[in-house]
Amino acid sequence: MARAAMLTGVPSPENGVKEYFDPLPGTARTVAHELAQSGYLTAWFGKWHLARRDPAAALVGEAHARMVVPQGERGGFAHWEGFESGFLLNDPWLQGTRLDEPMRLRGYQSDVLADWAGEWIDVMSGPTRRAAPWFAVVSLEAPHPPYGAEAAGVAAAATAAIQLADNVPAGASVRDRARRELAGYHAHITATDRAIGRLLARVGPQTHVVVTSVHGDMHGAHGLFRKGWPYEESVRIPLLVSGPGIIAGRDEAAVSLLDLAPMARAWAAGETWRCERVTAPISMPSVVALPDQCDRLWHGERSATHKRVWNTATGELWLDFDLGADPGERRNLAS
Repeated sequence: MARAAMLTGVPSPENGVKEYFDPLPGTARTVAHELAQSGYLTAWFGKWHLARRDPAAALVGEAHARMVVPQGERGGFAHWEGFESGFLLNDPWLQGTRLDEPMRLRGYQSDVLADWAGEWIDVMSGPTRRAAPWFAVVSLEAPHPPYGAEAAGVAAAATAAIQLADNVPAGASVRDRARRELAGYHAHITATDRAIGRLLARVGPQTHVVVTSVHGDMHGAHGLFRKGWPYEESVRIPLLVSGPGIIAGRDEAAVSLLDLAPMARAWAAGETWRCERVTAPISMPSVVALPDQCDRLWHGERSATHKRVWNTATGELWLDFDLGADPGERRNLAS
């Protein structure tokens, strides 16, 4: 759902993806379609998670990773080499433009995808390139459960050395799990950051680059784990932007994944993009029936200083945080 919103600039369910297992509609118009019309060569590498899936099939493992995504269901990307999902952080399967059938590639997933994308970028930027600009998305699963998976030789820190946030409640079961998962999480961040660094070294200074995520993880905060919850750990994700015309610094504008498509369109047109919005809508439009995930539909709004969240089913105010006075979200004004 997040990828559908990111590619179309339209929130779910309005973009046609109403539930976790819904595919991206064939009629959906993505940023790849629009940039192609402007003369851009477009490419996708990595996790797709927008194909037609069997809700009864296993989400984790080789079968999911080897699912064939038909050429006509790849969001308008001219060059597409990826996989549906599977959460195989090592030795991933790839299929697509240069692969007649799914192929398993040895190595850490972030390294493999960075190398494949880098090779394509080298061609696009090299002396034999076609006379056209390019746009590429590299979609990595890490850092993502299983956090205990090997992280390209990066050793996980000792769990005793992991410092927990103040909002992780007392109790051995929650705190031990949080430390154990965070140790692996940090290792995967290090390994993936290294892979992204190598990829960026192949990108010229005149290229706009955006690094972000589709969600966070609670990691024990408020006694919760995984995604979908309306707390900061889950909904407030990094957004790093660099390139021509980007001034170094921190911006508190209310930017969301919905802004990435118009951002790319503006850059492609040679325009400066800036978010003037001070409040961004946030929501969880469907319940993902998986362990630890958020158990209700909600919608809300977030600014630099405040966040309000309503239970969609009942219309009742669920959470109300004064982020300026309480950045750790330890005080719920709605309670």
